[in-house]
Amino acid sequence: MSDIRLEPVTGSDPELKLALSASGLPTEDLEDTGRSFFKAVSSDRGTVGYAGIEACGDDVLLRSIVILPEHRGKALGKSLTRETLKTVHVSSAVFLATTSAAPFFESLGFVVVERADVPPAVLATRQLSGICPASATIMKLDRAPT
Repeated sequence: MSDIRLEPVTGSDPELKLALSASGLPTEDLEDTGRSFFKAVSSDRGTVGYAGIEACGDDVLLRSIVILPEHRGKALGKSLTRETLKTVHVSSAVFLATTSAAPFFESLGFVVVERADVPPAVLATRQLSGICPASATIMKLDRAPT
């Protein structure tokens, strides 16, 4: 496991946009309100990836998690996801949409949920209402009740 820390960045950060675009992840709504983005920095101060969250009332949508290509295969995706989840209030339900990474997120405690079981505020996000395809898998972090 690698030691990384998060540094806030804005949705207009050009390196965030480039990293997401290069990985085929959406960038259309990065500058909308209610989003928080982070740059993952290693102990040697190098950028290894990016992540974000979107507030949806009391719930949260986990935004794209991306590890830069030169840092992949080192369990940094799991570290980045865990560190990002630490920024979310423990009582918030955390959702995400993915077209290709369901097994990865299952390994971190997410479970597949039906769209009918997703709160309206989460479904109303641009990610789930139009940017992600209707075929995207919706997942929720399975946490013990607090």
